[in-house]
Amino acid sequence: MRSSHAVGAVSASLSDPNLIGYAGLAPVLRLAERCGLPGLAEAGLTVRSPNAAVKLTSIVAGMVAGADSIDDLDVLRHGGMGSLFDEVRAPSTLGTFLRAFTHGHVRQLQSVGRKFTAELAAATPLLPGADELAFLDVDSKVKQVHGYAKQGASFGYTKVRGLHFQAATVSTPLAAPIIAATRLRKGSAGSGKGAASLFTEAISAAREAGATGEILARADSAFFAAKTIAAIGRAGARFSITTPNSKKIRAAIATIDPGAWQAIKYPNALYDEASGQWISDAEIAETEFTAFTSRPTKWHVTARLIVRRVRRLPNAGDGQGELFPTWRYHAVLTDSGFALVQAEAQHRGHAIIEQVFADLNDSALAHLPSGSFQANAAWLAMAATAHNLTRAAATLASAFHAKARTGTIRATLINIPGRIATSARRLHLHLPARWPWAQAWENLWTATGHRLRT
Repeated sequence: MRSSHAVGAVSASLSDPNLIGYAGLAPVLRLAERCGLPGLAEAGLTVRSPNAAVKLTSIVAGMVAGADSIDDLDVLRHGGMGSLFDEVRAPSTLGTFLRAFTHGHVRQLQSVGRKFTAELAAATPLLPGADELAFLDVDSKVKQVHGYAKQGASFGYTKVRGLHFQAATVSTPLAAPIIAATRLRKGSAGSGKGAASLFTEAISAAREAGATGEILARADSAFFAAKTIAAIGRAGARFSITTPNSKKIRAAIATIDPGAWQAIKYPNALYDEASGQWISDAEIAETEFTAFTSRPTKWHVTARLIVRRVRRLPNAGDGQGELFPTWRYHAVLTDSGFALVQAEAQHRGHAIIEQVFADLNDSALAHLPSGSFQANAAWLAMAATAHNLTRAAATLASAFHAKARTGTIRATLINIPGRIATSARRLHLHLPARWPWAQAWENLWTATGHRLRT
């Protein structure tokens, strides 16, 4: 590919009032309105700011388009956007709106987000298969921030100055993850602090979103706590949580029969057709284990201890061969009813939450933009709403987009240039010819009630 004309033969002007850069926002915002986001915000938010619902939808729409800071929300006010959308607010107004939030208002906003996600799930195939099995994953991440005015910013376990947030996602074997709950804490907060209530809230949100089947709650060892497991059980879900490498765990692993280990499909594994078995550097086995025995009896948890051991590679640098194999052990405590191989593989699927973190970092959560802690907590909650809205819109477009990264969804369905034409008091969007994802965009357009002219 190269330029088709000499530099002197090409000119440009930023002057067309009917051009827009985000034609895909039209069906996405229509979907949000059909699922009641403005009404839920109007009824659920008591923040002292006029037209809170309008400001909330402005921020969410800007995030869907890729805005990652308050100033970036100005992308909604270019070209013909004022003809296609009403009541778009300026970034300064939206920043003032965010700073009006208190902790109670943030909790109201999170409730609005949960109800809206339930409406999205009812209107779109957001969580197919959730009536049989859904995975609820919880993890935390330190978001680095800069500047001394950031409330709550401090150094945590990562040795990075930032704010520490928790997130819970819901997915199924057929569906990409959506966000069920978020919490923003100060940077020095422990990963598992407040996890019991977060799991309870997230499981409730998953049920509201249509996860009527079995829910398997997964987490890493930072969330291995008696109160957390008890809360998961009270909420009617099963658990699968990585255990710390403690002395008791190592003793339990030592009791496993050497003949009980079985090879699994793992990176670099080979399948032996003759024996019908995997030849692998990883093996799994299980035993029964009672956790939290140092606490009162009511907190004891007896469940399956599933152990994966991965063979350590011998050090070839000294030229000496391996005398006997050595292993690294990874243990998981679970009450899952699935067979050993399936239960162990399902737990490794917990890593899917890292994809959500990557998507958030690539969009609205590239920054926590305010100096106010509660404004940043509100921003985090709105980022979750924007993520779920983007996912729901993608499920209406195509099977590919239903599982694509949100960055791909923005690039192919949202950030499409268009020119607005007016005729007989009707608007018509002229979009690029031969758009590679035209059929998916047309599916989204018509699914949200719009007409398609050929």
